[in-house]
Amino acid sequence: MKTFINPNPSEWEGLCARASFDSEAICQRVNSILSDVRMNGDAALRRLSLEIDGVSVKSFKVTDAEIEEATSLVSVELKTAIGLAAADISKFHEIQTSPEVCIETVPDVRCSQRRVPIRRVGLYIPGGTAPLFSTVLMLCIPAKVAGCPSVELCTPCGKDGNVNEVVLYAAALCGVKDIYKIGGAQAIAAMAYGTESMPKVDKIFGPGNRYVMEAKKAVSVNDVAIDMPAGPSEVMVLADETAVPDYVAADLLSQAEHGKDSQVMLVCSSEKIAREVELCIERQKAILPRRETVEGALEQSRAVVFSSLDSMLSFAECYAPEHLILAVANPRAAAEKVNAAGSVFLGNFSCESAGDYASGTNHTLPTSGWARSYSGLNVDSFCRKMTIQELSQDGLKNLADAIVAMAEAEGLEAHANAVKIRMNYGH
Repeated sequence: MKTFINPNPSEWEGLCARASFDSEAICQRVNSILSDVRMNGDAALRRLSLEIDGVSVKSFKVTDAEIEEATSLVSVELKTAIGLAAADISKFHEIQTSPEVCIETVPDVRCSQRRVPIRRVGLYIPGGTAPLFSTVLMLCIPAKVAGCPSVELCTPCGKDGNVNEVVLYAAALCGVKDIYKIGGAQAIAAMAYGTESMPKVDKIFGPGNRYVMEAKKAVSVNDVAIDMPAGPSEVMVLADETAVPDYVAADLLSQAEHGKDSQVMLVCSSEKIAREVELCIERQKAILPRRETVEGALEQSRAVVFSSLDSMLSFAECYAPEHLILAVANPRAAAEKVNAAGSVFLGNFSCESAGDYASGTNHTLPTSGWARSYSGLNVDSFCRKMTIQELSQDGLKNLADAIVAMAEAEGLEAHANAVKIRMNYGH
């Protein structure tokens, strides 16, 4: 990690830049996959699964027998851990449901807002070297709390044709049984367009690699809604003299192991802290099984030193991190000044791993600076807000003059006439 000392604000934008990749080649490949699946359905999915993943899939839908077998393979210890995490995630998301809003804006004009669950949602769970069964909980639980009647889950299978047993167990625990052995951009296409085996959904959720993210972005233009724009994982740690360097290093490494394209940022109050954290990183990464991945992420990561907490916080706002850890003397007060972050962790013992697994908050968060305008996943992500209004004759009379005046001023005479005809009816 290269260290920068008290950089001028004019340099901040460059220091906050994420890694760039050959997006044109990715776009071309993704567009080809999307077009193929849209036109050829299951045949395209089978061909792409063999070509990309090296697996021949006869039937995409996971059977009840496969789910039962997977459940029997998960250890009691892990089932207990998943159960605890699921309970905490459920508690936090259940309190997010809001009652119907209803108000009489003027006499006899009643307006209300109702929360309506999205009917058909599609969830994507990455596979690869780290099957993210924790993401199953983070997507399935809020969908269930929201009351979505149809939940479809896509995840890649191994070369043996089996889906990771813990992914299947976690999905079944959440009451999701419509699971499909489809991965990558082709899974996004299947959910967006529908195939002979896979029904079309109304909104797609879940993380993935650059191909998955590009596919989500592409289908969101005309075909289906998505949860949020997203890129590689990232964390920023703000550390002053009260921070424990070993803790800070562990948090940075925990995010770096997600992928070589992940980014970790240390923002600290002295060069001494930066050096101490750097030494801790070197020591800790030496024993990590994903060391090569970690080192790839560290190559594009930075340490930035500022002389004041206010400057540290201002830099964090400029970066708008997915995860922001405040390892500072008064983290709660510092958090009051934070506006642009996906999820904030307060103090030395609030490690990012807690939010990833079991504290209760959702770990599906905006990255790449999107925390300035997007929220992390929550129950509302799986709902629509629908308004309802009811006007009596007297209610419409109370608004008639205002409506007619505004409609005529905009040159929309038919709008005005819709009121006038009611007011003059029978006269």
